[in-house]
Amino acid sequence: MVVLLSESASRLVAAHTSVAIGGGAGGSAAARLSVDHPAACDYAARVGAHLRWHGGLTLDYFHVDGQPQFIECNPRTVEPGNAARAGVDFPRLTIALSRGRPLPDRPVIGRPGIRTRSALALAIGAAERSRSRAAVLGVLRDCALQRGEAGRAAEVLTPVVQDPPSALPLTAATLLLLAIPSRAATLAGGAVRSYSISPATIALVRAATPGQAARAQAEPS
Repeated sequence: MVVLLSESASRLVAAHTSVAIGGGAGGSAAARLSVDHPAACDYAARVGAHLRWHGGLTLDYFHVDGQPQFIECNPRTVEPGNAARAGVDFPRLTIALSRGRPLPDRPVIGRPGIRTRSALALAIGAAERSRSRAAVLGVLRDCALQRGEAGRAAEVLTPVVQDPPSALPLTAATLLLLAIPSRAATLAGGAVRSYSISPATIALVRAATPGQAARAQAEPS
């Protein structure tokens, strides 16, 4: 679930909930279905009000009939494609929030029943799980033929018809996976390394922050 909250009014600006219908690398959601989970939105609004949060917040949870059990919280918005298709434009709303522009009077909630996918992420997930060329081709065939729950979803990462250059990374990654399916872990790991926070990154941030360098040296490693 992704939410956007305004500190000035301690209120929920927008919320969107979705469930995974297709797996990517490491069990990530490579295809999503938007759902109506008002209980999860209510809990998120309470968290935001308590923290006086200003900006995006993402909460992951398991659920039974929409009743959530939260497992993770990140101080940012993620993967806005499904939300945008469901009527929640998180980038536009975030810009309005950050610049003090008018916001909707009532929370904007995503429509349920919207399917989106990343064919590339689905292919990487299939290769990681099975190390099989047939599995990779099967996923791509389903996407091309709009077949199956994930295959029928709208493409949000590499929409080749609307964005022809997006075919380049899709083609390059597909050829690599077909040649060496075991390279799926390398592809996924490379993407994570681009944004993950490592001990070396933390050390750099501390060294660049006034007063932190001395404390970092004093702390035990």
